[in-house]
Amino acid sequence: MSAGGLRRRLRAWGRRQLYSFFSSLGTLLSHRLGTVMTVLVLGIAMLLPLGLYVSVKNLKALDLQQQDWGTITVFLQHEAGEHDALALSGRIEQQHGAGVEAVSPLQGMEEFREASGFGQALDLFEENPLPWVLLVTPLQADDAGLEETVGELAEWLEVQDRVDLVQVDYKWLKRLAGLLELGGAFVTVLTVMFSLAVVVVVANTIRLDVANRAEEIQVLNMVGAGNSFIRQPFLYSGFWYGLLGALLALLLLSLSMFYLQRPLESLLDAYGNTFEVNGLGGRGMLFVLLAGGLLGFVGAWLSVRRYLRQFRLEKARLQR
Repeated sequence: MSAGGLRRRLRAWGRRQLYSFFSSLGTLLSHRLGTVMTVLVLGIAMLLPLGLYVSVKNLKALDLQQQDWGTITVFLQHEAGEHDALALSGRIEQQHGAGVEAVSPLQGMEEFREASGFGQALDLFEENPLPWVLLVTPLQADDAGLEETVGELAEWLEVQDRVDLVQVDYKWLKRLAGLLELGGAFVTVLTVMFSLAVVVVVANTIRLDVANRAEEIQVLNMVGAGNSFIRQPFLYSGFWYGLLGALLALLLLSLSMFYLQRPLESLLDAYGNTFEVNGLGGRGMLFVLLAGGLLGFVGAWLSVRRYLRQFRLEKARLQR
């Protein structure tokens, strides 16, 4: 075949694809109620894993300070002075080899002033109510060894003179991190399950569309149309279903984030985490749209493939 003939065939193929692509959208728009209902189901199905993914993504942005998980906060009695704090620090370093940072009441007040934002309200105190605080960091070890080391060191600290309170945050921080990891696993499971749901919904919708156009398909087959020609408009319809469902899911996600952003940021600010709630981003949104279209395409392909196979078997049976 000459180069000119190949170009003509490619142009003809491209025009046919574009015609089927946009005519399939016109067909969907001509059945507005059915299309809207299907797109709503698809959009809600896609929204659930997307919403959980964005939630886990933002929660993972919290500063869990994993490098300080083994740190023990030791509050000394209010009457304890610098000499008591330094003496206890020396015993901790000598007997347990742990790192110790002593925080004076003045230093603690300045840090609290900056973190809390109370500012001038703290000047109303006649005397500094904060005690000396020791931040004790035990020797590094794996998770199991660190938990045991922290427990033993905390028990030893609780019985020391001038110690008022020993606070260990290791366990709940570890549990929070574990919950975030579990949330990530849930995102994967829900994504797989609802992706299958999208494929099934599109496949069932296209199956009904194929059944309604059975006579048209039979006529096309009798005049020599191939399976690819018959399958083409249905595949594009499935693509449009998935694409519109993904677009609706992104719209619902944006509205939900807009509604929840202010109270969520206020809650996080109260815990000292100042960051903006982030969405999927441009690449993430593009990926969701393409994935939605692909899922719809796959669902349509499975449905039409099954119908054409049954039609071919029925035709072979009648010709015997």
